Amino acid sequence: MAEYILELRHISKYFPGVQALKDVHFQLKPAEIHAIMGENGAGKSTLIKIITGVYQPDEGEIYFNGERIHFKSPLDAQRLGIAAVYQHVACFPDLSVLENIFLGHESFDPVTRKIRWRELRKKAEILLQSLDADFSPSTTMGNLSIAQQQIVEIAKALSVDAKILIMDEPTAPLSRRECEDLYHIVETLRDKGVSIIFISHRIEDMYRLAERVTVLRDGNYIATWDVPGLEQSRLVQGMVGREITQYFPSRHATIGEEIFRVEGLSRTGFFKNISFSVRRGEIVALTGLVGAGRTEICESIYGIAPRDSGRFFLEGKEITINTPAEALMQGIGYLPEDRMKQGLVLDWDLIRNITLASLRSFCKNGFMQPSKERDMALSLADNLKVKASNIYAKAATLSGGNQQKLIVAKLLTSKLKLIILDEPTKGVDVGAKTEIYRIMNQLAEEGYGIIMISSEMPEVLGMSDRIVVIREGRKSAEFETPNASQQAILESAMTANGREAHAIAG
Repeated sequence: MAEYILELRHISKYFPGVQALKDVHFQLKPAEIHAIMGENGAGKSTLIKIITGVYQPDEGEIYFNGERIHFKSPLDAQRLGIAAVYQHVACFPDLSVLENIFLGHESFDPVTRKIRWRELRKKAEILLQSLDADFSPSTTMGNLSIAQQQIVEIAKALSVDAKILIMDEPTAPLSRRECEDLYHIVETLRDKGVSIIFISHRIEDMYRLAERVTVLRDGNYIATWDVPGLEQSRLVQGMVGREITQYFPSRHATIGEEIFRVEGLSRTGFFKNISFSVRRGEIVALTGLVGAGRTEICESIYGIAPRDSGRFFLEGKEITINTPAEALMQGIGYLPEDRMKQGLVLDWDLIRNITLASLRSFCKNGFMQPSKERDMALSLADNLKVKASNIYAKAATLSGGNQQKLIVAKLLTSKLKLIILDEPTKGVDVGAKTEIYRIMNQLAEEGYGIIMISSEMPEVLGMSDRIVVIREGRKSAEFETPNASQQAILESAMTANGREAHAIAG
């Protein structure tokens, strides 16, 4: 038996104008959980597409169980038992779980050519039971949570007898409780002999699951380390190419007078009687268990979702907000949690995305001023250090961290006083996180008030001046950050029936 079930040697991949991978090595042992880590743009996605047969390497060799192989298509990889589960689940929401699992490899009666639904249902029940699923094969896929849809994707991989399972950022959209459930599933699969490649920006995922980690940077292979005993500082330095001594930059903002206040905000079924305020130069964190109502509160503030009651005050004067356009006119900006669907037009270039919210300011006598629009976009992109090939590059080509910066740039084209940031560092690497934190501090120093929704406790404690805890749609506590502790915040966030506090620990 070969030492490695999968081995990649001297892999290189070129695209027009860029070398995505250069002399990359990777080795996966049987029944091993092996993490791949690196910043956005490090080459992780390209490497995975080579392993799954989507791309063919321009240089290098691939070995499976010691034998050299060549994938001409994803079907070749699938036949060898290589499957992938992605962060953004690709499914057919109107079909059942059963239909999604066996789509493309259904079992047919050799005589009638009809699908053997009874046989497939029994197989689906066994697969879902092995994954501790709490839903049936007949459930409509679109009615499942993201975590449940991931279970279906894993079941789909196992239905074709997957020997290697690739998991690409599977924990990014999950709560801590859901992450723990996923960890259990991954470890169970490993114990059954499945080899797992686990890609994540979350360093805690690696320490919790992986036996070894391979680090890529700018398309180059950096190192492979055993996880036990690996110092985090060494890992981070390998990923970003420099030592990061301070994850949360020092705060220098001067906190001034109250700039925004919400009183008695309620929406039936979501939250009730929410009141808090934000001062100039202040970062107020809204935290709590996933599903507590934090995002829904801010969506009502911004006019995305209706409210039953509540009053808003900006600079001491009561204002009316019923739509996002009214919020923007009042000086309130919003960075949504789902940047892919709500924050950007991915097929548009950087200029059009940055100026989209303030096109009127680039008009004169009814005509657009392209040079003024371009100069503004260039200035903001440069100030926020947005990394792109050029200002005309499509937003879809940017890394996750740079997409977040692009949304911030769009907000800054308007004259804002308050900025709402919903999970601003979700799904971005450690280097991009520190850059986003720098931008937040810069905005606070310029006098903006900031509301930050976050589920990561280190981020809440490291970036905020004040912390508002939401529990089951109600404000359960408020802390000045210097007087706050992780234990006190978690206790305030726990539900009355004693749900585990680690559900929001990041």
